[in-house]
Amino acid sequence: MQFSRLCWYLSSLLLLGMNINLNAESQMQSAAATPQSSQSLRIASWGGAYENSQRIAYFEPFSQATGIAIEIVQHNGTLAQLRQLAKGSEPQLDLIDLSKGVAIAGCKEGLLARFDISILAPAEGATHALEDFYPDSAFECGITQLISAIVIAFDDRAFPGDKPSSVSDFFDTNKFPGKRGLRRDPEAALEWALLSYGVPYGQIYDLLSTKRGLDLAFARLSSIREDIIWWERGSEPPELLATKKVVMSSGYNGRFFDRQMKGLPVSIIWQGEIIEYAVWSIIKGTKARTIAEDFIRFATLPKQMALQASHISYGPTRYSAWRKIGLHAVTKQPMRNHMPNAVEHISQAIVKDPQWYASTEELRQRRFEKWLAKTQN
Repeated sequence: MQFSRLCWYLSSLLLLGMNINLNAESQMQSAAATPQSSQSLRIASWGGAYENSQRIAYFEPFSQATGIAIEIVQHNGTLAQLRQLAKGSEPQLDLIDLSKGVAIAGCKEGLLARFDISILAPAEGATHALEDFYPDSAFECGITQLISAIVIAFDDRAFPGDKPSSVSDFFDTNKFPGKRGLRRDPEAALEWALLSYGVPYGQIYDLLSTKRGLDLAFARLSSIREDIIWWERGSEPPELLATKKVVMSSGYNGRFFDRQMKGLPVSIIWQGEIIEYAVWSIIKGTKARTIAEDFIRFATLPKQMALQASHISYGPTRYSAWRKIGLHAVTKQPMRNHMPNAVEHISQAIVKDPQWYASTEELRQRRFEKWLAKTQN
């Protein structure tokens, strides 16, 4: 199963040479309605460098083109918080940027609106917009718009000699001593724990679906429990490394890249990167659905997606947007080889299974909280 996903990604990248061109300016006219300054759109995002890249590529240009004010609410990406933000007859949000696994789970719970694929701007010469998106980008309650990765990064200053180079090194506190940063969530940690035993990529999610697999994963986590410092927001891992509170940390590749560009001496371990899909989903019951759909159309224009990719190293899900990626907006470094879906990185990746995540949400969280409580006593 995992091998087939990797093949899918590699074949998708080969398709980037397809002759699909978009007239972004004419499409923008459809997305940008007559200015309506009395209206607003409430969007949940993730804060930090990622949100800043969205502000530059999406939020500010959309507001300038339409006169619609955008209010940003930061969230931590969990299903529990989605339930909180979307509950009631008048939800606190209109639109949310989610991981696909949480979006699928929220869709099943009736928290998200059914997605209308006709709002997407088509590619020139194509019969449908989805021909320009990666396979399976659209689903019942959203559209996949970005590919990021959860990776391990380390402080170069902490290891003047041998450098960590694998997921196994993250769990080896004898060879590479020091504190480790991990998200206070079983996401990524369970996959890496099994990978550190040498479990083949394609067997990880099947094994995690068994009690034996979970027991093995939590046993590995227990082996470094005293060295873990937990984080909850994506902006925290680079700061933990910068302040030398940890020597290694899990985190999002784009956040680490942003700090690298600002001079932080950290390196990314690409082996075992966990490919994540980010989606736009509309909150069910919002009174601003039409505006939210206009925004999604605008934010998935290849010109805007490529603009975001010039500020942070996350890959767009449109082939035509990928072809537009050039240099970093500030440092002028080429950006493609920093993307998690670059050919040189994808062969080492665990492609996150959103269906597995959606179906095991409660089980994983219960087991994790039980383990956490036990180890804290």
